[in-house]
Amino acid sequence: MCGRYAQGRNRHELQLAFDFPELDESAGGGGGQRSWPPLEELGPDYNVSPGKFVYAVLGPPPGGAGADGPAGPQHLSTLRWGLVPSWAKDPNVGYKMINARSETVAEKPAYRAAFARRRCLLPADAYYEWQLLPEQAPGTAEAGTSPTTDPGHKARKSRARKRPFAVRYADDRPLALAGLFERWRDPERPEEDPDAWLWSCAVITTEAAPRLSHIHERMPVVVPPSHWGTWLDPAADLTDLRFVMDATPVTEFDVYEVDTAVNSIRNNGPELLNPKGEAPEPEAGTLF
Repeated sequence: MCGRYAQGRNRHELQLAFDFPELDESAGGGGGQRSWPPLEELGPDYNVSPGKFVYAVLGPPPGGAGADGPAGPQHLSTLRWGLVPSWAKDPNVGYKMINARSETVAEKPAYRAAFARRRCLLPADAYYEWQLLPEQAPGTAEAGTSPTTDPGHKARKSRARKRPFAVRYADDRPLALAGLFERWRDPERPEEDPDAWLWSCAVITTEAAPRLSHIHERMPVVVPPSHWGTWLDPAADLTDLRFVMDATPVTEFDVYEVDTAVNSIRNNGPELLNPKGEAPEPEAGTLF
């Protein structure tokens, strides 16, 4: 699964990394927040957790302005992590829907509409995953599991310490996590109220590759640059999308243990990405 990640790049850096044609907060919308996700300024966050607003890279809107243009990255928007389906009665359901399984995302009622027409890329410097260290078996380690696949998930976690790892590109370019997004209307607010519309997202996960399976049984789908256009194309067919979800470039990843400070969402800062035991680099001007 994917329950925490780091994203420290600003809007300009993301524009360069994903090669947007422009940064236009109104691009593609034509109707304000009701018809297209907004773009807000977000600060660096090295411990992104569910419920936070995150940057998302979007392609052309389905059937809207610019739909005839290139299918690749077109816009940067902000979405709340934790998908809230349009038919949900309560937005808090999003806290239970931070991940969508690649194996069933095209069929599950909560995800299938968004998967068919509203896919996005979620930029990340790295994502975190936790390995379990069972208290009853000192010196051993077990791969973390997902509550949807492991009936004993909660019990196993309660009897183990958690060892965190960071996964990122070895050359430090941003990961593009495969995501999907949805719009929810708050029935308690008038339609003209900008806060009446909540745009949210989920990260798509898949079975962990052998190189990562000793840490956790699942991993987020990471879309390589060569497949960005396909993933963001509203007209892409299911066969092509399944191919993308099987194309995570694991061989290009750097995987290493980090300090347990990342276990708490109260901790935040670039030092969370340092390999365990590595002291943070001193700031300029503080050596003497």
